[in-house]
Amino acid sequence: MKILVIEDNRDIAANIADYLEPRGHVLDFAATGPHGLQLALQQPHDVIVLDVNLPGLDGMALCRRLRSEGRSDVPVLMLTARDQLDDKLEGFAAGVDDYLVKPFSVKELEVRLLALQRRGRASTSRALVVADLRYDPQTLVATRAGHTLELNPMQRRLLELLMSHSHRVVSREELEHHIWGDALPDKDVLRTHIYTLRTIIDKPFTHKLLQTVHGTGYRLALTEDGA
Repeated sequence: MKILVIEDNRDIAANIADYLEPRGHVLDFAATGPHGLQLALQQPHDVIVLDVNLPGLDGMALCRRLRSEGRSDVPVLMLTARDQLDDKLEGFAAGVDDYLVKPFSVKELEVRLLALQRRGRASTSRALVVADLRYDPQTLVATRAGHTLELNPMQRRLLELLMSHSHRVVSREELEHHIWGDALPDKDVLRTHIYTLRTIIDKPFTHKLLQTVHGTGYRLALTEDGA
């Protein structure tokens, strides 16, 4: 993998480099927000490791800029000391794909980055349609009732899986494995992603598509009464 690490703590950056570089990964480093954004926009990377607290431009603002300025697809894993749900919601809304709370294991970091890379490359070749919701995995464009939906990479991967299996309920375990592989996140992370996805694809519209099947998982389909 080619990895961009945007981290101002030299000890943490060095620890990441000492573990990942001997394992064949190529790393670029930035210690400030503006420098990290410049590298992220100008050079291709498979994944980005992004600290929240950065000089010049914090991680949340950097990710929003990254998504709005053309790099909508590169997966971003955020390093943070914050472990509250509101902080995670803010990060996911900014376009973050995964979280790792400090202190963390560099072994777990590699597993999560590999999972993000795999999920980022996975796509189908045909457009998916459920009711008035349409998603094209090739162009990465999602629309509902003719309105373009702004989705981050994690939301697109969840949407693609749910739309591909709209004939059935997709279990929490299947969704988690599809997104993170064996490096399963905290229990609230999937629920948070589902919440943000539902806000985008359902909240502005009359008919709701994303259904929670309590104790089992989720399904993307119209209810029998169309509500």
